[in-house]
Amino acid sequence: MKRRSLPVAAALAATAALLLTACGSGDDKSSDNDKIAGADQGAEKPEKSAEPSGAPAEDKPDGVDVSLPKDMNLVFDWKKPKDKTEAAAMDDAANYLRAIYRGVDKRTTKDAAVAAYATGEGLHYAKVQINEWIKGGWTATGTRRHYDATTRSAPNGKSVEVAFCADTGKFLGKEVKTGKVLKAEPSAKDFGYYKIVMVKLPTSESLWQASKVFVETGAEQCQ
Repeated sequence: MKRRSLPVAAALAATAALLLTACGSGDDKSSDNDKIAGADQGAEKPEKSAEPSGAPAEDKPDGVDVSLPKDMNLVFDWKKPKDKTEAAAMDDAANYLRAIYRGVDKRTTKDAAVAAYATGEGLHYAKVQINEWIKGGWTATGTRRHYDATTRSAPNGKSVEVAFCADTGKFLGKEVKTGKVLKAEPSAKDFGYYKIVMVKLPTSESLWQASKVFVETGAEQCQ
């Protein structure tokens, strides 16, 4: 059994309508592409208190624990934008991904990090991802690299779209019971193009939440 196909497939199925909107024709000149989908969607208060655990809160982003096992390495090989708001949104987009794989490691969708960094459809996407890894009996090991990131703010200033490439070719599934690493042949599907719409949490000075997630697998621009 290949280690990546089920989680990705499930996530795509859950967001099929979004994918059609996100990928479209790929024409950057289209007027619709000048608008950030979900820009008017507000953030929601986390459904669970984002209480820190382990290290002191000041050592963690927003006081939330997004730590991962040593063999689960998420690399963000990108430069922060000069705009402070967009930089903050980009930081929390990275924390959103960390939260997902922390949920995979902890075998739960109810970790405080997931509640803190996700809302709406972004929360649904995170739960689908985590649950598919849990149902498969897998955790993850290796390196997942994120690169070529761009940001853009909505005209109303309430949301920021963070777009980037991801290479999951060296990010493998591992059976929880046996510790066996599930290897697979390299594939174009290892490269994904993501657009995450981040919205500011009204009750926080700094925390941004993922409200929508658009994914294109086998993205040519990322290979």
